[in-house]
Amino acid sequence: MSNFPILAVMALFMGAFINSLTGRRSRRVGNIVVFIAMAIALCLMLALIPPVFIEGQVITYWMGGWAPEAGWAYGIGLEVDALSLFFGLIVTIAVMVSGVYSFTYMAKDDSQVNFYTLFLMLSGSVLGLVLSGDLFNIFVMVEIMTFSAVALTAFRNDYEGALEGAFKYLVVGSIGSMCILVGTALIYANLHTLNMAQMAAMLPTQHNTVLVLAFGFLFVGFATKAFLFPFQPLAADAHAVAPASISLMISGVLTKCGVYGIIRLCYGLFQNIDTAAVQYLVTGFGCVTMFVCVTMAFNQHNFKRLLAFHSISQVGYVITAVGLGSALGVSAGLFHAVNHTLFKGLLFLVAGAVQHETGSLDLDGLGGLSKKMPRTCLLFLVGAASISGLPPFNGFASKWMIYQACFAKAGESGNFFYVLVCVVALITSVLTLASFVKVAQSVFYGQLPARYNDVHDCPAAMRAPIWVLAALCALLGVFPGFITRFFLKPATGAALDATAYADQMLGGSHAASAADFQLLGNWSPLVWVVLLLVVCCAVTIVAVSAKKGMAPVLEPAPLAPTDREDVCVAPENAKYEPFFSGEESEYSQVGGSDLFWGFKENWRKYFSFWHRWHSGIVNDYALYGVVALAAVLLYCLLFV
Repeated sequence: MSNFPILAVMALFMGAFINSLTGRRSRRVGNIVVFIAMAIALCLMLALIPPVFIEGQVITYWMGGWAPEAGWAYGIGLEVDALSLFFGLIVTIAVMVSGVYSFTYMAKDDSQVNFYTLFLMLSGSVLGLVLSGDLFNIFVMVEIMTFSAVALTAFRNDYEGALEGAFKYLVVGSIGSMCILVGTALIYANLHTLNMAQMAAMLPTQHNTVLVLAFGFLFVGFATKAFLFPFQPLAADAHAVAPASISLMISGVLTKCGVYGIIRLCYGLFQNIDTAAVQYLVTGFGCVTMFVCVTMAFNQHNFKRLLAFHSISQVGYVITAVGLGSALGVSAGLFHAVNHTLFKGLLFLVAGAVQHETGSLDLDGLGGLSKKMPRTCLLFLVGAASISGLPPFNGFASKWMIYQACFAKAGESGNFFYVLVCVVALITSVLTLASFVKVAQSVFYGQLPARYNDVHDCPAAMRAPIWVLAALCALLGVFPGFITRFFLKPATGAALDATAYADQMLGGSHAASAADFQLLGNWSPLVWVVLLLVVCCAVTIVAVSAKKGMAPVLEPAPLAPTDREDVCVAPENAKYEPFFSGEESEYSQVGGSDLFWGFKENWRKYFSFWHRWHSGIVNDYALYGVVALAAVLLYCLLFV
């Protein structure tokens, strides 16, 4: 089985090569090649579950047989512990679902052979990244991943903004890649090794300014790949123009590479997550990301841009939990990571189905599609309930674990900061639910525009992968104990036990140990009451804070100097007039961007600030990245 990791990675890369040769002659043969490559990678990852998750083994493979000598690693190695395999399963499952969906979704596009070649290269690079035991090899995979994603973002280059979105991704993504390369070079200059296991054995015993800077560079590099604040505009611009199946990959897979990198960095390499400064850094980035991005979703007119901001908001949940530095926090973050892939993948594929049938993603122009696309509507409701944290779906189980982890951390440390983090997480969940009420009203309910009278559900071949994701959302929510026992505990133990990772790779015999924690209170009526009270407090905070920005009361409109006394001039802000004099008799479609106009009006200064922030100018986005890098490096020098 030591060959399985490299075979899984090479199956995807070789599939890309063979598809580029056969797909030009026959698209059917090309699709078969793509499917076989994806299936081989998935089956090989599934075959590693018994030895890694159940028996606690760590699978290692050395390229060219260059095994360590005298405890010193010279060659490139792959190392699959429970944490690597956990993310490897996320990657291969998402790749399979996205690929099968693409066979129908992309059927009418030109240059499909190029699409699937890039798709498999992207898949192989992501899988190679999470299985690699060499930091420079991770950088190589990051580069392949970035350029493949950029090309796929611009694949439908006739779409307005496709080339622009890809260019922004290229520029800002290159900043992240540069940070990873510089951080790797700084570590190599000090330790003279690129092997992550050897770094894990050496870094905790050394502390100097260069290594602190290396930590800062690597953190920002992986944060860029996860699209954490302030890199969130990049994700929205890319998602809005990329094909839906690629949006699933960017949201559900590429962001997980950033998450995986941050976990390895803080828990495995530097092992500094126990320090308060690192916990504040990681948790702070996650907390700001989840709140800012969920509020940005309220202003979106494009279905996929809205989903993009929600996607990064949910990644913020994952990073927040991981930053707590506790076993429960890591397990909660990992649980939400897999759940995020499932429900966000489901929602992006639903958006793709809507676009496939209507040709539009405009929330202000859609409506009433539940009458024509009832099955798609049902799938959307499953995804919306999952991401909003409603029981009995998977989002509730993982978010509840995150709340528990925050309160436990607050109790253990006596630090009120973590109570605030939990409140922000609750408010974010409430705003997520409100935002998806907006999407449901804008897309599936209300009046059906006449131009969509002939619309129908997408083909069954497109719906089948979405049903798979919907079923997993329900199963993981109803049976959270299963994934906790067999997957989360081994993965959490691998993250916390850096010694086992180093020993196994370098020839030791130390076995990974499972973390000792419990999934408490999911279905207890008492904790449900507590949750309700905390949510009510969170909503009250939002309402009270909004009062400070309340819009001024409008005076009645003066009569116009006309011959008729019953004619008057419309008020300055006509939005308030229907609530003073009544709605007009004809139907009024409430657009997607207008459903929460009152909330946005009360918070208009906040939204105006972020409107200026999301300028769409790539120079600004690059500047945000440079400023974030400078701020993190300064923070690390002062406190880490």
